[in-house]
Amino acid sequence: MADDRTMSDAATKILLSEEEMPRSWYNIVPDLPSPPPPVLHPGTLQPVGPDDLAPLFPMALIEQEVTTERYVTIPEEVLDVYRLWRPSPLFRARRLERALGTPAKIYYKYEGVSPAGSHKPNTAVPQAYYNASAGIRRLTTETGAGQWGTALAFAAAQFGIDCEIWQVRASYDQKPYRKMMIETFGGTIHPSPSDLTEAGRKVLADDPESPGSLGIAISEAVEVAAQHPDTNYALGSVLNHVLLHQTVIGEEALLQLAKVGATPDVIVGCTGGGSNFAGLAFPFLREKLAGRMSPVVRAVEPASCPSLTKGVYAYDFGDTAGMTPLMKMHTLGHDFIPDPIHAGGLRYHGMAPLISHVYELGLMEAVAKTQRECFEAGVLFARSEGIIPAPEPTHALAGCIEEALWCKETGESKVILTALCGHGHLDLPAYGKFLSGDMVDHELSSEAVEAALTKLPAVQAD
Repeated sequence: MADDRTMSDAATKILLSEEEMPRSWYNIVPDLPSPPPPVLHPGTLQPVGPDDLAPLFPMALIEQEVTTERYVTIPEEVLDVYRLWRPSPLFRARRLERALGTPAKIYYKYEGVSPAGSHKPNTAVPQAYYNASAGIRRLTTETGAGQWGTALAFAAAQFGIDCEIWQVRASYDQKPYRKMMIETFGGTIHPSPSDLTEAGRKVLADDPESPGSLGIAISEAVEVAAQHPDTNYALGSVLNHVLLHQTVIGEEALLQLAKVGATPDVIVGCTGGGSNFAGLAFPFLREKLAGRMSPVVRAVEPASCPSLTKGVYAYDFGDTAGMTPLMKMHTLGHDFIPDPIHAGGLRYHGMAPLISHVYELGLMEAVAKTQRECFEAGVLFARSEGIIPAPEPTHALAGCIEEALWCKETGESKVILTALCGHGHLDLPAYGKFLSGDMVDHELSSEAVEAALTKLPAVQAD
């Protein structure tokens, strides 16, 4: 019988059967050394209760948002849709390793096999299911790069409900095929800021050429949902229940690595709002906290929107108009509008409160990278592994390559794990910009950070 090293070296694609698919989502909160700070009502500054969230979310999702249970059972109706693409494959990036000349072993969990081409359906499907079960007939949402909007349109179609989406204007213009894909799934899509909402009209009055932001798009979607009793709002990242649903990524990866006797030394993930990163990392952090492994967990964010590395840890709104509850998170300020980089899914002013708390506890680290370095990593990955990555996971790939090249210098044979959270088939114009030399880097200056933080809400420090 082959030893673990031989098994690990021999594997290129590691698969699970449908019977091995996780039956529960993992909630990291019970395993943390201290609980995360509460979400506050913007008017009273008191912790929000279920009644405060009921106008936007069904009770099942509210319960998941605040649960202290370690595991939440995945409904059979959700598993039935998951089976269209889950379990997703785990690959050993052998050709990338050879191209780098590194002794490191690089594994990537590939979420681009989903119907939407990204990890987003992992939460879109349960959100659509729980809303449909509660009698909701329409969901509103925002989307940046369009992956979340695509996923929710797909998921809504599975459960017979409507879906209305506000897409950040910069990405709406850059990615016209996202609109077509969303409409093919049955969704309705608007560029944001739009003249359909008070929040959008206010932004356009101040800046008719506004490129938009996720914070603005959230304000528009929340405004419409709050005005109609048969309509709820759905969020693709940031909130606890969204991160919870994404943990199927990490749970599967744990089983797959065990099949080849591999244990990660470094886990690298891209971060915007944080759902893909948490989905991969949280199950491994559980194992780390239990003393069963000790990986370094590293987030990679865009240099133009560096909420972890340059933001402050403070209470802030999740949207630009200040309609959401106050969440304690690493933030650049809720009215911050990032430069229109091509990784539209990472253009969010704040980091998920739960990831921010984990960061504050010292359980993970973070770095920021410019988009040209990231696209360089994406092109190298495409030419070696044959998959064109979405702009968002090119940040994680850049982090993996940096670590692998360090291993080349030191001679260490580390196991590096990442999540390739989506393909870039609808992002080819961005690759065209990079290949033609027209892509420019945007880095957020300290002065811009200070200016963006001037309008944080006044909340008494703990």
